Amino acid sequence: MTKKLYKSTTDRKLSGVCGGIAEYFNVDATLVRLIWVLVSVFGGAVVLGIIVYIIAAVVMADAPPHDWTEQGTPNA
Repeated sequence: MTKKLYKSTTDRKLSGVCGGIAEYFNVDATLVRLIWVLVSVFGGAVVLGIIVYIIAAVVMADAPPHDWTEQGTPNA
């Protein structure tokens, strides 16, 4: 099974881009958000960082709904 990059439906502040990246790499979403801001601000590319985020929000698909019937229901 291949891993796919989706916007997060559970861990989102704006549109779920950073949450989706964090889920893909299995890291904390706060860390991804901090890295995104630090690279944008200290890299001198705040406007570029915003534009890239908007493009990612438009291009990335939302995560498909989880089918609990395959693995059983949560908390069951």
